[in-house]
Amino acid sequence: MSGLLRGYGRGLTATFFALVAAWALLLIAFPQITMLERALTAPKRQLDSSIALQLSRDASTCISVLETNAAAAAAPAPSGGLTVPSPSGVAVPSPSGIGVPSSSGMAVPSASGGSDRPYVLQCDRASTHTRLVRDDGIIAWLDETYDIPTLTVPQDASVEEQKEVASEISALSQDLYSTLRQREANAFPFTLANFNALTAPRLIPISPEQKAVEDAQFGTRLLSLSGLRYERDGEVYMRLGLVTLARTLVFAILATALALVICYPIAYKVALATPPKQAVWLFLGLIIPYAIVELMRIYAWTTIIDTQGLINGLLGSLGLISEPIPFKRFPATVFVVIVYTYVLFMVFPIYNVMSTLDRNQIEAARDLGATSLRVHRRIVIPHAKPGIAVGCIATFMLAAGAFSVPRIISRGLQAEWFSQTIYSKFFESENSNIGAAYSFAYTILCFVIVGLFMWIMRTRLKDFARSQ
Repeated sequence: MSGLLRGYGRGLTATFFALVAAWALLLIAFPQITMLERALTAPKRQLDSSIALQLSRDASTCISVLETNAAAAAAPAPSGGLTVPSPSGVAVPSPSGIGVPSSSGMAVPSASGGSDRPYVLQCDRASTHTRLVRDDGIIAWLDETYDIPTLTVPQDASVEEQKEVASEISALSQDLYSTLRQREANAFPFTLANFNALTAPRLIPISPEQKAVEDAQFGTRLLSLSGLRYERDGEVYMRLGLVTLARTLVFAILATALALVICYPIAYKVALATPPKQAVWLFLGLIIPYAIVELMRIYAWTTIIDTQGLINGLLGSLGLISEPIPFKRFPATVFVVIVYTYVLFMVFPIYNVMSTLDRNQIEAARDLGATSLRVHRRIVIPHAKPGIAVGCIATFMLAAGAFSVPRIISRGLQAEWFSQTIYSKFFESENSNIGAAYSFAYTILCFVIVGLFMWIMRTRLKDFARSQ
């Protein structure tokens, strides 16, 4: 601190700390706090009040559709079965078996005739005996939990009776919604249920023949030993969230190890085993491909590994294969592309540290009879340890969070990575609360792995400055 004040003065030092604080708050603290708050909040649509509200809306929609059907049935039958415009401007088909739009705008098909009431989804759902969302397989019903009458819109009753029951259901559920909203507003707002979804087991429908095949596989035995897959009452259960999480972390660690194996010799060659003038050309060879946009480089790989791609075409023309090799199905393909995509994040930290090593130490060791392996083990690797640690951490974090590479390369033909699972929770299943819980837990777990790695490598945060 005193050094900063002496070197830059109070004004620049204060500006520097203000910018660092703003960066930490805006880009780290606030987003994580927001994510944690969302992760600890139960999904709104799973609340009992939301279920009661949905029931009220279904009952109201049921009444509206029944009135529309009755009006359409009472109207003179048009010739030719053509659609008749409704007073609201929405087309109402003739009662010839064509769908009738609901008041909410959703098309609701009618029955083909012969039944007392056309099929109306909202009327079938308008029942106070509606299941509530509970954890750990607990079964609870709306009418039993809140002691309200069990009412269902009868299908074989007259339209007026159906509308009367639907109206009663709507009024009951609306009152219950108001009561539950008040109760939920006064209750403790946070829950760990979203995090429990990560470890929740899921029933896996599987035939006995397929189960026998999978039981003989090594991966299945490993999942069974770790408790991620188990059997109960003859049924197979699997903790899918944890399985995807564990698989992604293993893949990210393997990709990091592969990147280290490839990049360490490259960094050593550029930093210590090549004259400076030639090292410039090696550097250009590394950097030039990265002048292209990342997505373009990833898509370029699809032309290489495709069934009709460069590799299969070359092997086929040489007569080495009779059928194309499905590289898209191999996890190793994703590893290779990830390493290619993030190789510079491993090379540069190692190179930066290695370039500070005095080459005379290597020459002296060789003059004393040390082998190349011993030189690396006793001199180069200990010196380059901070750069190796930074490169491994950067590559691991990027690989663990990789989304575009596994999605584009595998194209759905391989098991998804955890980043894809989080994306689907946010934007496909519209369950952002669980997605936030997955994301926050994943971030914490990655930090734990990084901390464990730093402890194993015996590196400290200030050692990272040497790699810059």
